[in-house]
Amino acid sequence: MRRRDKGAPLRAAMKAAGLDIPRLAARTKDVDPEGAGLSRALVGFIAGAGKTGRDECSDRAAELIASALGKEVDDLFTTPVLMLTESTSTRRSQTGERRKSDLPERLMDQQELAGFLRKSRSWIDKQIQEAKQRGEVWPGLIYVGSSRRFDPHAVLDAMRQRTAA
Repeated sequence: MRRRDKGAPLRAAMKAAGLDIPRLAARTKDVDPEGAGLSRALVGFIAGAGKTGRDECSDRAAELIASALGKEVDDLFTTPVLMLTESTSTRRSQTGERRKSDLPERLMDQQELAGFLRKSRSWIDKQIQEAKQRGEVWPGLIYVGSSRRFDPHAVLDAMRQRTAA
């Protein structure tokens, strides 16, 4: 599930119900049939407005939060719609392949690259440090002043070569 409007309706519902993150987490335990509920940290990530806020969560988490707030899930969250770009009945496999036209033609910052690769920013930092220890520069890494930028074409090419080896 994806929270609506970066979590603004969720935070408004929390305010209207007079709940903060710890109390909402406790209330999810009350409405959970299994009695487990959600942790304070997870509720904080889902409801958060800052850098730690996460736009996506599981269906179960969305249902527990909506139920704890007495709201419909659709009032607070949306279901992402996946569109397939090719027929599912084709026999040839294209798993792991991206066409050049699918890649952006611009440099990315670390957050954009992390989202594109579906990796964490700390994973990228670790890869850069390991390359530095080997006396190499991580493929695709470009410094613009003191800011890091990444060429997604070079990064993917290097990742393909590593997995092929």
